[in-house]
Amino acid sequence: MKELIKKHESQRPVLLIIMDGIGIGDGDEFDAVHCAKTPHLDALYESELFCTLKAHGTAVGMPSDSDIGNSEVGHNTLGAGRIIPQGASLVQSAIDTRSLFRSDSWTTAIQTVKNNTSTLHLIGLLSDGNVHAHLDHTIALIQAAADAGVSRCRLHILLDGRDVEPQSALGYLDRLDAILAPINTRYDYRIASGGGRMRITMDRYNADWSMLERGWNTHVLGLGPQVSSARDAIKAAYAKYPDITDQDIDPFVVVDAKGPVGCIADGDAVLLTNFRGDRSIELAQCFDTGESFNRFDRKRVPDVFFAGMMQYDGDLSIPRHFLVPPPRVEDPLSQYLCASGIRSFAISETQKYGHVTYFWNGNKSGYVDPSREHYVEIPGDPRPFDEQPAMQSTAITDAAIDCIASGHYGFGRINFPNGDMIGHTGNLAATIQSVEAVDHCVNRLVNAMTACGGITVIVADHGNADAMGKRDASGRVTPKTAHTCNPVPCCIVNAPEFTLLPVDAPGLSHIASTLCTLMGYTSPPGFDPSLVTHR
Repeated sequence: MKELIKKHESQRPVLLIIMDGIGIGDGDEFDAVHCAKTPHLDALYESELFCTLKAHGTAVGMPSDSDIGNSEVGHNTLGAGRIIPQGASLVQSAIDTRSLFRSDSWTTAIQTVKNNTSTLHLIGLLSDGNVHAHLDHTIALIQAAADAGVSRCRLHILLDGRDVEPQSALGYLDRLDAILAPINTRYDYRIASGGGRMRITMDRYNADWSMLERGWNTHVLGLGPQVSSARDAIKAAYAKYPDITDQDIDPFVVVDAKGPVGCIADGDAVLLTNFRGDRSIELAQCFDTGESFNRFDRKRVPDVFFAGMMQYDGDLSIPRHFLVPPPRVEDPLSQYLCASGIRSFAISETQKYGHVTYFWNGNKSGYVDPSREHYVEIPGDPRPFDEQPAMQSTAITDAAIDCIASGHYGFGRINFPNGDMIGHTGNLAATIQSVEAVDHCVNRLVNAMTACGGITVIVADHGNADAMGKRDASGRVTPKTAHTCNPVPCCIVNAPEFTLLPVDAPGLSHIASTLCTLMGYTSPPGFDPSLVTHR
């Protein structure tokens, strides 16, 4: 590993606070960040070392500037110190160049179902949010399968309402139906099962394996509430719970006169169409782990060919087969810090623990160097997020202050999930409370760092809580649960010897070099430049 070059003798500890989902919005009635009482953040935002950063679109490796940012790409970019082409961009490029359809995994999947006269199954998020998946990618797979002569395909749809409008599933079904109609004049392509992404299948960080058990029962075994169509299931959910968001719709199994139309059986091929890893890896383990799997009783484990859209964990080779190679992050900041002998800590609760470790470290599991790193996962509270707006912010803060007080660490990073996780519920009042909780904890941490002579850097990885709804011409309010394209704050505290540089289009990719500068080191080669310099 490469060492950092010391720039000056001043070696002060630095703490990076990532306020997940707390962007800078329009300051209207739906801007929970603006509506919250945040005296400490307000004062910091008026300080000399404050600027805003771009945290979406091409600044974080997404295909276009219309693409919202997210926690995965945000933390990848923060830890990498440069812009890395992300999953959405890589998949779209692989489709555009047709390299995806020349891959060994695609060829094997197609040959498997043709040789066995069996079924191709596509499981994934029905959404164009481009955070975990994109409907255009799924449509491209469907069309390519039909062109290749696959006669039977079953779709297992996960409803979004989180990265897109809260009740948008029927519109995505319309787009899907328009693609399937001409194909079904020759073949048999149908939706077989589905449900909201926060009810089944898309758990992350091993927080709730019962979601995977419900998903397995629904997609694989055909066990669950039976409906004649996905459209009927969604309409019934809207009728029963008018305010429900798509992400919370109960699982359903589509049946006809013969029973479930699309259970997964021996000889089939299964493709997981999500490109993002954190909410995909557990389903990949269900299919790809074999007899060693022990998270729940799968009851029946079909012998299938399984592949992910991407490899979700390269270190653990999960899954073994994938359609598009994942982004590679060479020499992230953590490798330089460890090689230079700088001890660091990383802390968050379960929902974002992987972001300050796995994603920050360039999609690599485990420690870079356990002798120089200390990771702390605060167990999340199982209650609904909007019932506990503070989440585990106090426990995160307490753990970080213990690390700061020890004097053992030259760098620390923490993530407060509140603005993102509560923002996704669409509950404006709860989100305001969540932002206020973060403000209180940020103040405690700034005081602790200042007391030991350290520097605090406060940023966000993307927006969310800054735009919680919109009002139409008739006055009707529609909640907003998705991330935003708003800029995010960047504030450096207790660093009077530094001044901001006029960096062109500053973004999250500039933070790693900034941290190096604040710690007294020269930025690594290839990193985007620092936001600050010595006076």
